[in-house]
Amino acid sequence: MNVSYQWLNEYIEVTDLTAREIAEQMTRGGIEIDVVESLNKGVSGVVVGYVVSKEKHPDADKLNVCQVDVGTGENLQIVCGARNVDAGQKVPVAVIGAVLPGDFKIKRAKLRGVESQGMICSAKELGLNDKLLPKEQQEGILVLPAETPVGQSIGITLGIDDEVLELDLTPNRSDCLSMLGVAYEVAALTGREVKLPETSVMHSADQASAHISVSIEAAELCSHYSARYIRGVKVAPSPQWLQNRLIAAGVRPINNVVDVTNYVMLEYGQPLHAFDAAKVAGGRIVVRQAKPGETLTTLDDQERTLEEQMLVIADAEKAIALAGVMGGANSEVSADTTDILLESARFDGSTVRKTSRQLGLRSESSARFEKEVDPGRVIAALNRAAYLLEQCADGHVTEGIVEAITSKMEPAVVQVALNKINQYLGTNLSKLEVEAIFLRLGFEGSIDESGVFTITVPTRRGDITRDVDLIEEVARLYGYDNIPTTPIEGSTTPGALTKPQAIRRDLRKRLTDSGLNEVISYSFTGPERTKLFPALTNGASPIRLAMPMSEDRSVLRTSLLPQLLEMAVYNRNRKNENIAVFELGSVFHTEEEVLTHLPQEKHRFALLLVGNAVQAQWNRKAEAYNFYHAKGVVETIVNTLGISGLVRFEAAQPEGFHPGRTAAVLLHTEAGTVTLGYVGQLHPTLQHESDLPDTYVAELDLAPLYEHADFAIKYKTLPRYPAMERDIAVVVDTAVEAGRLMETARETAGGLLESIRIFDIYTGEKLGAGKKSVALSLVYRHAERTLTDEEVTELHGVVIAKIEQTFGAELRK
Repeated sequence: MNVSYQWLNEYIEVTDLTAREIAEQMTRGGIEIDVVESLNKGVSGVVVGYVVSKEKHPDADKLNVCQVDVGTGENLQIVCGARNVDAGQKVPVAVIGAVLPGDFKIKRAKLRGVESQGMICSAKELGLNDKLLPKEQQEGILVLPAETPVGQSIGITLGIDDEVLELDLTPNRSDCLSMLGVAYEVAALTGREVKLPETSVMHSADQASAHISVSIEAAELCSHYSARYIRGVKVAPSPQWLQNRLIAAGVRPINNVVDVTNYVMLEYGQPLHAFDAAKVAGGRIVVRQAKPGETLTTLDDQERTLEEQMLVIADAEKAIALAGVMGGANSEVSADTTDILLESARFDGSTVRKTSRQLGLRSESSARFEKEVDPGRVIAALNRAAYLLEQCADGHVTEGIVEAITSKMEPAVVQVALNKINQYLGTNLSKLEVEAIFLRLGFEGSIDESGVFTITVPTRRGDITRDVDLIEEVARLYGYDNIPTTPIEGSTTPGALTKPQAIRRDLRKRLTDSGLNEVISYSFTGPERTKLFPALTNGASPIRLAMPMSEDRSVLRTSLLPQLLEMAVYNRNRKNENIAVFELGSVFHTEEEVLTHLPQEKHRFALLLVGNAVQAQWNRKAEAYNFYHAKGVVETIVNTLGISGLVRFEAAQPEGFHPGRTAAVLLHTEAGTVTLGYVGQLHPTLQHESDLPDTYVAELDLAPLYEHADFAIKYKTLPRYPAMERDIAVVVDTAVEAGRLMETARETAGGLLESIRIFDIYTGEKLGAGKKSVALSLVYRHAERTLTDEEVTELHGVVIAKIEQTFGAELRK
C-alpha cells in the first residue's frame, strides 16, 4: 500500500510532522514502512506555460519555434522538437536556470541558429513514471488540462511535491489497505482526530429502484450487495488532482468514471465497480455461481472459462463480471456511456481468492476482498463514489440505494481485564491510561467495578477478536519502548551436548579426518528398496506417507544403505568413480501393518566404498577398496568409542551381502551378545543390477554404542620387564576361522599373553585340498618380573596343544 503524505493530510492534520517522522511512529507502532520516497526526482524551476503560437523552424523540418507565456508578462521563445506540441496548449516549461532529474540544468541555447529560452518537457523528462500516465500522455510533451493556471509550479500541478510511504502490511492489518485506515492508525499513534470525506449527494427526483433490481442467489458467498443508479455522466479524463492521487498510489488513470471507483477503493478500502447501465440486460443484477461451461471476456480482453464454484455478477441474460476480481468487457464503461450502475458489495474472501488463483488474475480489488473488507463501509464507499461522480462526471444521482442483504455483521464485543493487561505486558497502567488508549483507537467501551473492560470493536478492525488482541493494541499505543525490561532471574545451567550428540559429532570428525565424505540423503524411499537388506530392518513394515511427492519417495526408509547405493550410482554415472562416504541418520521401524502408534526412530551409521582407495602413481599401483578397508572403518569407530574389547567380527551371510565376504559386527556385554549390524561386500547380483564394481558397505545400529561407549582415558605404566615372542604356523581346514584360533590362544594363555596377531595366511597344493596355513605371533610378558625361557616354552606348548586338540591342527614344518 502506497500512502501519499499530502493525501493523508486531507483526513488528519499532520503538517507539523514530516513523512519520515510519521513513518518512524508507524513502524514503532507495528506497521512497518519499507520506504519513504519523494515523488520529485530533482525538478525545480519548472512552471506551467501556455503555447501562444507555433511556427516551423526555418532550418529544421522536425523543429518548431514556439512562443510560450509562463506568467511573467513576456513570452519566451522555445525551440521544441515534439510532434504533439501545438498552439493553445498548457505545458510544463523548464525556464532558464531550472533543474531536471539527473542534475540537468537548463541554459540559454541556440538550436540551428534560433535562440531557445527554455524547454517544454515530457513526462519522462520530469521524472514521472510514464507507465502510470494515460496512454495519450505517454508520447511527446506532457499536455496539461486547459484549466491549469499559467505560471503555477509544476510540482503543485502534478502533485510531485509529495512523499509516498510504502507500507509492508501483515495479513491481519487489512484495515490499512486504505487511506482512511492509515489515517485512523496515525490518529491513534498521535492522538488526533480523523476528518471523514464528503459523501452527501444531490438526488434527482428519479428513483433508483425504477431502473435496477438486485438479488443474491449465492447467499453464503455474498452477504451484502448494494447499487446506485447515476444518469447523464460525461466520460472524460479525470481532473488533474484525481489523477495525481492515483499516480502517487501506483494506479494508472483511465477516465473519470473508472478513476473514481479506484480512488474510492484506495480511500475506503472498499472495491467498487461501474457498469454501463445500458449494457445490463433488464436492469437486473443477480449474484450467483457460474454455470457449467460459462465463459466471460474480462476487461483485459481475455476470454475465460468459468468453473461452477466461481462467483459472478450477472444480468438477466449473462455474466457481466467476476465478483471481486474483474469486470466483464460486455458491460464496460466506454466513451458513449451515459448511465452508470455503481456496485459496492461484500463478497466471501476465500471465494475471491480461489477464483483469482485459478484464473491467474490478480487485481487491487481481489487483494482487498481476499483479506475481508470492512462491512461497515459498503454503503459509505458507495455514497462517496456517487458524490465524486456528481462532481467529476456531471452525473445525476437517482434517489435511493438498491441492495440485498443475506447476513449482517455486528461489531465484535471483547472483554479484557486491567490486571491481565498489566500482567501480560509487565506494566502498571492505570484504568484512565488504558481508557485513553482505547479512545485514541476509536474503540468504544466501558469498565466495571472489577476492572474488566468491555470493548466494542469497529468493523474496520476485523483482526481484533480476543482479549490478547486488545492487549497487543495497548502495547502498541503505549509504546514498546516504554514497556519496562525485566531481568531474567533463576538458576542457569550451561548448555552441553547429550552423550549421543557428542558421539555423533566425534564420529563425524574422526571419519572425515580419515578421508571419508559425509552425505545426507532423503528420509523417504520407494517400497521396493526397503526389501533390499532384510537383516538390517528386523522385519519392520514400511511406513507410507500420507501425501508423498512421488512413488519413489512414498515410504520412510528402514535402512540407510539403499540411499547410499542411489548416491553411488548417481555419482558414477557422472564419472565420479572413486567414492568413500558415510551417513549418520535415522531409520524408522514399526511392526504394524496399519500405523496407529508413532514408529521407532533409530540412529544408524552407514558406509559405502567403491573404486580405488589409492590412485596409481609412478611409484605404485592403484589399490581398489576391499573388505578390510570397510572393516577398518568400523574398527576406527569402535576404537574411538573405547569399546574395541567388546566388539567381535563373525562370518555371516545376510541377504543383500556377498555370502563369503561379509561379517556380522557383534557387541559382547554382560547382558549378552547384540548384533550391531554388518560389514561386507554387496551381493554380486545387486552390484550387477546397480551397474557397480565391487562395492563394500556397512551399517550399524548406534543405540548400543551410545550405551556402552567409554570416553574415559585409561593410563597404565610402561612395562618394566622384557617380553618374549613366539611364532607358530598351523595347518587347519579352510573352514576354520582365524579369529577362533586367536580366541583359543587368548583363553589358554591367560594373563601372560600380552598380544596376538596373524602375520600370514597361506594356501597351496603342498598343504592339500581344503587346507590352509595360519601363522600367529604371540607376545608373552609378566608385569612384575622377567619370564624365564622355560616358563614361556611350557606355556607356549600348552597353547599349541590346545589349538591342535580343538581344531585338529598340525604344526607346519
